[in-house]
Amino acid sequence: MRTFTNPFLKPPYIIAVSLLWFCTLVSHAAERHLWDEGWRFALHPDDAPLQPDFKDDAWRLLDLPHDWAIEGDFYAQNPSGANGGALPGGIGWYRKHLALHDNDAASRYVLHFDGAYMNTSVYVNGTLLGTRPYGFIGFSYDITPLLNKQGDNVVAVKVDNSQQPNSRWYTGCGIYRHVYLSKSADVRVAEWGVQAVSEVKKGLGSVTLNTQIENFSGRSRRVIVRQKLWNKARQLVTQTSKVCDIAVSGTTVKQQMRVPKPQLWSPASPNLYTITTEIIENGRVLDGDTIRMGMRTVAFDAKQGFFLNGKNMKINGVCLHGDLGCLGAAINEDALYRQVSLMKAMGANAVRCSHNPPAPELLNLCDSLGMLVVDEAFDSWLHGKTPFDYSLHFKTWFERDLRDMVLRDRNHPSIILWSIGNEVLEQWNKVDNAGMALEDVNILLNNSRDKAALAQGDTLNVKVKLTQALAAIVRRYDSTRLITAGCNEVSPDNNLFKSGALDVIGFNYHQKKVKDVPQNFPGKPFLMTETVSALQTRGYYKMPSDSVYRLPGRKRPFTDPTFLCSAYDNCCAHWGSTHEATLDVVKHTPYCAGQFIWTGFDYIGEPTPFNFPARSSYFGLVDLAGFPKDAYYLYQSEWTKGPVLHLFPHWNWIEGQAIDLWCYYNQADEVELFVNGKSQGVRQKRNEHEYHVAWRVTFEPGEVRVVARKNEKVVAEKSLKTAGAPHHIRFTPNRKEIKANGRSLSFVMVEVVDKDGNLCPWAENNILFSLAGDAKIAGVDNGSPFSLERFQAHERRAFFGKCLVVVQAGKSPSAVRLTAKAVDLAPQTIEINTVDAR
Repeated sequence: MRTFTNPFLKPPYIIAVSLLWFCTLVSHAAERHLWDEGWRFALHPDDAPLQPDFKDDAWRLLDLPHDWAIEGDFYAQNPSGANGGALPGGIGWYRKHLALHDNDAASRYVLHFDGAYMNTSVYVNGTLLGTRPYGFIGFSYDITPLLNKQGDNVVAVKVDNSQQPNSRWYTGCGIYRHVYLSKSADVRVAEWGVQAVSEVKKGLGSVTLNTQIENFSGRSRRVIVRQKLWNKARQLVTQTSKVCDIAVSGTTVKQQMRVPKPQLWSPASPNLYTITTEIIENGRVLDGDTIRMGMRTVAFDAKQGFFLNGKNMKINGVCLHGDLGCLGAAINEDALYRQVSLMKAMGANAVRCSHNPPAPELLNLCDSLGMLVVDEAFDSWLHGKTPFDYSLHFKTWFERDLRDMVLRDRNHPSIILWSIGNEVLEQWNKVDNAGMALEDVNILLNNSRDKAALAQGDTLNVKVKLTQALAAIVRRYDSTRLITAGCNEVSPDNNLFKSGALDVIGFNYHQKKVKDVPQNFPGKPFLMTETVSALQTRGYYKMPSDSVYRLPGRKRPFTDPTFLCSAYDNCCAHWGSTHEATLDVVKHTPYCAGQFIWTGFDYIGEPTPFNFPARSSYFGLVDLAGFPKDAYYLYQSEWTKGPVLHLFPHWNWIEGQAIDLWCYYNQADEVELFVNGKSQGVRQKRNEHEYHVAWRVTFEPGEVRVVARKNEKVVAEKSLKTAGAPHHIRFTPNRKEIKANGRSLSFVMVEVVDKDGNLCPWAENNILFSLAGDAKIAGVDNGSPFSLERFQAHERRAFFGKCLVVVQAGKSPSAVRLTAKAVDLAPQTIEINTVDAR
């Protein structure tokens, strides 16, 4: 039985569908198993491991998903460069045995990989099934012809990430997403073979089901295709059946369902339906499949922006890369849930998958939690940005990879747009980046160009035609969604715009040219696909705060011995803007559908504006450890309905020093600042284009307090105190109980505080961790973009008073005790229980 994959933890951690429940809905005639456990792994440069009799007993035993690069050391000479995280690449081999005792000649076996980075070759019993270059899309092989059904089989997987740099950011190395093994009959639902197209009109819903059925029996078969629709309460809503003759070449079956009073999907109410499919022959269920879907209407308008279910709303989005900080690129559902939940708590309602198809689990989460998605295919087409990137494979693989992305993802209600590319060099007629240093590529992409570099007249050049071809592939497999691309060339003579193939005009940056959109793109909907690129280090403040620093300028290298960027909203890349500048444009431009901020989280690689030893980004609203920066609360004050009052920076400075204090707030008319009880004045946002208030005051130890009032009544207060000497460690886990399933995580914030519990904002103590119980430390971090400490370690230095330790449960329930020790600090212990995973 092939069901909705990967049975996640139940709420509140991940909202998913019970696998056990589905077993009562679909016959056991088909099976799909998570095949992550018990692989052997080694870094191995040659092809000897493909042979079935290769001795791998000494290899490391591990469970997937796995990223070997994150286990390594940061090194300036690693071929990935600082833009790739300065972590190692290489060639890795994975091996696993499959013992079968199967007497059914008609049974079929499929091995499915959600993703492996990159150039992944799969062997069964020594025979190559194929090699998949693109590391960001899932792929499968029917391994039946190569299997010994009455004995042992060996699956060997080679993952080759030795040619670097092949990306502009950190990608990870290895089988970093889930693997599944499916068994079915010789007539089965094709992979990603059920498409559910919903329509809602005047309160009535309908679902059209297009089901692709494969036939390996060598003869025509008459079957019944039965499909059922279930609501979120697991109640049967409707069903339909059809008798079909399945040709030897396979058949696509079309059925329709009517849905009275449909429960619509939205960010506020992410209502999901489940569709089960059964193929029945002579009363026997041959195969089954299960998908989730949601019913909603999506519209983009050239004058009024974006509409969901007929309601006009702004897309308040963030861009996210695929790594999970100190855990690397290896997918973990708890870590993803933490990321998406932090974004939703900030008020974001959308995610752009930059710049590649994401892990399926991210889309499942966005469906469940209510986050809109722009699903993106490629960062490069024929013309590459790094020496060994996807451009080397694009010509051969783009149609297959783009098709598979659309087939895999088209049932997710969260997805509102397809993006066929990001800042591709095909925007221009010619771009010369030969010999360019990797860190200069972003500068090249955002340089202004003369008209000669753009499309000329009405001539359809090859780049225009390529854009049209890519859009045509998407529409062939999904005609229900519109298409965009992230473009940093905003002239209407951009080759991508000139093609006419993009339904929604997507600008990366250039907020000052948004006013020209109606004139330059008449009748076209418009979205800011990527914005801001502010640069901030959590906990560091450069004054005066009313000076804006644009870094790194128009050429590299840029140097600053601190390797720090100001956490006031006063530092950004030269092609970007401050957060407030773009927020103001989006908020007050009705025809702008919304924006996607670069980025929601810091990510490994692309350490703009610095070079090594910086090795991760400064762009995030949340740092790499998952600690919000101050600008997080700017958006929370604008994008959420809850009360916000955020005063910063900390209050530990040199006596007599002039300090700028900022405050983000909402639901108040004014705020007043007090230093040790003395008023420093009342501040108000003077108009709807202001987003913070500020004071410049003289530091004196003690307390600063801000009071917010509405209609002259106090509605909120916030205070900061001068911290004394570091005294002890404070633990704050996001969960004190986790599942004993070998994967469940607790993220523990570790703070250095004074004797009264005040955070010591300048603390840099080295903290050592130990565990007792069935669990392990999965990673450590502190949010520093330039720390060269290993992520896989049992110690971490505090960065502006904080660091992080990630505890991963074992497979036996136990009481886990985490202890932290540091010189001159009182040791601390916290208990995290791991409970029965069932």
